Amino acid sequence: MVRLVLTGILIFLTACSSIALQPTYELVEKAIAIQIEQTQQQLKKKLDLDFQKFDIQRVAITQQQPLTIENLPAYHVQGTYDLTVKLPKKQITQPQKPFDIYLQIQREGKSWRLLLPEKTNNDKPSIWHSYQLIIDN
Repeated sequence: MVRLVLTGILIFLTACSSIALQPTYELVEKAIAIQIEQTQQQLKKKLDLDFQKFDIQRVAITQQQPLTIENLPAYHVQGTYDLTVKLPKKQITQPQKPFDIYLQIQREGKSWRLLLPEKTNNDKPSIWHSYQLIIDN
């Protein structure tokens, strides 16, 4: 009987802690925004485009796979979102844009980072670029 109760408590604690450590929609939206900002900066330099603002809506997570990257827990998250980009003279809306991101929880369990893999040869291990995700409370 005691073993059954302890097993139940352990399962409950494991379930609660794993739920708390999964990426939220707000976190995923912030990660997508960082990727878009980087892309816009690159396009602005190359094409001299003037991006005014963008809006992310209807984030849908279709797949979320836990994994470990550099000895810390992470998630490979995929899904879609709707993007509206405001240019000086027009607005462009792109529905159902796919996203494919890697999110990693830090050691203390209080903050998350967006991880972007650098494209390298298959012979070399992946190099990850990390960006802190700050969520407004």
